[in-house]
Amino acid sequence: MYSRVHVEQHFTGSDTVRDIVIGMSDGLTVPFALAAGLSGAVDSSFVVLIAGIAEVVAGSIAMGLGGYLAARSEADHYRAELEREWREVKELPQAETEEVRQVFRGYGLEGEPLEQATRAVIARPQTWVEFMMKEELGLEKPDPRRALRSALTIGGSYVVGGAIPLLPYALRLPLASALIWSVVVTLVALLIFGAVKARFTGISLFRGAWQTALVGGLAAGAAYGLARVISGLEH
Repeated sequence: MYSRVHVEQHFTGSDTVRDIVIGMSDGLTVPFALAAGLSGAVDSSFVVLIAGIAEVVAGSIAMGLGGYLAARSEADHYRAELEREWREVKELPQAETEEVRQVFRGYGLEGEPLEQATRAVIARPQTWVEFMMKEELGLEKPDPRRALRSALTIGGSYVVGGAIPLLPYALRLPLASALIWSVVVTLVALLIFGAVKARFTGISLFRGAWQTALVGGLAAGAAYGLARVISGLEH
């Protein structure tokens, strides 16, 4: 007898995967645009390389710090809401009990099944508070190690991404050749990264690849063109 197997496709990336995506996205795009822009204004691959390295270092620190602060803010918000829920359960039990009922009504429960479910939740304060945090506020308990791990992952991914467009300049190629190779290797990296990212976000690999490459290419092209215009005005 034939039966179809239903396979659900949802985003399966963990927080670490999301951090890698954030770091790599900016790491590939920003140094790429900077290197392309400088290539239109200076005549030395070494100058582009030094400026690019400085940007990667500063960018990785800034991105990592941003990830750290975002994770800490999430943890602080969770802790503040948890304290408030404990206080309300102790001081306003009737109101909080009615809020539990409202949640279950949203799932279609009425009558005795509704009351049984409500009594089961409020029977234990710890369960009650955890239920309210998740079902009423939509908050999950954050990992206490999340902030530092997020900072290191985002910052490290930014460095890895930023090294790709700078590699041709590190080989001390002539500036024009370095720019061409930087464009080639970075666009290939953007295509691959976009396809991998699409695998986790649920869109088609082709769409994810060309969208990511398009954004990076437009940023680099705009930076290069602007640098050429400004350089021409000075001369």
